[in-house]
Amino acid sequence: MSRPDEPIAAIATAPGRGGIGVVRVSGRNLLPLALALLGKLPAPRRAIRTAFLDARGSAIDDGLALYFPAPRSYTGEDVLELQGHGGPVVMQMLLKRCLDLGARLAEPGEFTRRAFLNGKLDLAQAESVADLIEAATDSAARCALRSLRGEFSAAIEELLRQLIELRTLVEATLDFPEEEIEPLNRAEAEGRHAKLLQALETALAKSRQGSLLRAGLQVVLAGQPNVGKSSLLNRLAGEELAIVTAIPGTTRDSVRQAIQIDGVPLNIVDTAGLRDTQDEVERLGVARTWSEIGRADVVLLLVDARADVTGQDLKLVARIPDRAKRVFVHNKIDLVGAEPRVQRGEASSSVYLSAKTGAGMDLLRAELLGIAGWQQGAEDLFMARERHLVALRQAVQHAARASEHFGRTELFAEELRLAQEQLNSITGEFAADDLLGEIFSRFCVGK
Repeated sequence: MSRPDEPIAAIATAPGRGGIGVVRVSGRNLLPLALALLGKLPAPRRAIRTAFLDARGSAIDDGLALYFPAPRSYTGEDVLELQGHGGPVVMQMLLKRCLDLGARLAEPGEFTRRAFLNGKLDLAQAESVADLIEAATDSAARCALRSLRGEFSAAIEELLRQLIELRTLVEATLDFPEEEIEPLNRAEAEGRHAKLLQALETALAKSRQGSLLRAGLQVVLAGQPNVGKSSLLNRLAGEELAIVTAIPGTTRDSVRQAIQIDGVPLNIVDTAGLRDTQDEVERLGVARTWSEIGRADVVLLLVDARADVTGQDLKLVARIPDRAKRVFVHNKIDLVGAEPRVQRGEASSSVYLSAKTGAGMDLLRAELLGIAGWQQGAEDLFMARERHLVALRQAVQHAARASEHFGRTELFAEELRLAQEQLNSITGEFAADDLLGEIFSRFCVGK
């Protein structure tokens, strides 16, 4: 069993060779380890050049050492950072020396978990550390940094403040019915409640967009053979990724490419043409296509503009899961002399374009952003994870249900309490150990 007070160590830089490598050590009272490894304890927050010593006093490496005494460190414990030459062998030798001196190999995310447990970060900020490292676009990185600096947590704290003020107003009339306390002013309660509900819905909308920046949109290109799926992928990606020929069935397996539109990451999957075939390899490709469609957020169903939507296309649409948005892409308009345009219906939309010439591609990009619910120029988004969205959605639901019980104070108060419990779970004021284990286990080692 690991102890929360035992020193931990890990290589904090990425695997492989580099000019510099960092080994990080965190724990209580690192003086004995520092004396054995460095021959001295560096002055707080001042880099010193020194030799890293093995058990015989010989140098393992020559580099920089930084010491951050508790509580003014990343983890809230004593932290020692050893910056040496970034060769894998050297880094492993230095890490092994730290372990020989009593440190334990850190688990994934354990440094950040200790920062959370020691009050240096709340849970939302801790998760944003991993989001910043994994950011796939500039917008996602900026959004994650804002969350790391506490903007998301501050917004949740403001919601909690409004919620607690309203609960105080309600609970007083329940707890002290015989005291000289004015009965609940319904007009005031309704006004505060309406303001709270609007603030919750705004936070949820910003979080949805932030979640989009983090996870991206899963877009699958589907359709019958030779309608231009590979050409569309190449046009979206801006490079020749997929082989394009006039021979039906050229694409046998899924081709994936991550792109971004206005800072929003999209994971595009080009798939095998959907048709009945006796070719075993192509048949396996068709099966994989349906598997990809089952996981898609958006399915772009390509059709040849010369033939328009056929009965076979409609059969394909009927098999697409309800959760996925459907967009008919009428490709090859250059062959029929048509102009690019968008038509929107209740269940789907249609974009007329030419993947060969690029005409209408801006319309498709705008349609994808619209489906994602993206608003251009938003600079105050929250880098939210799925658990944050679930908690906010449930908080909104409890707050909305509270409005149904203005005449029944006990039920009104209970719905507000449940909403507060959901918000508390976001920042970690209420978080089970198994939830913490799940969150931090996905971090990289050394962070």
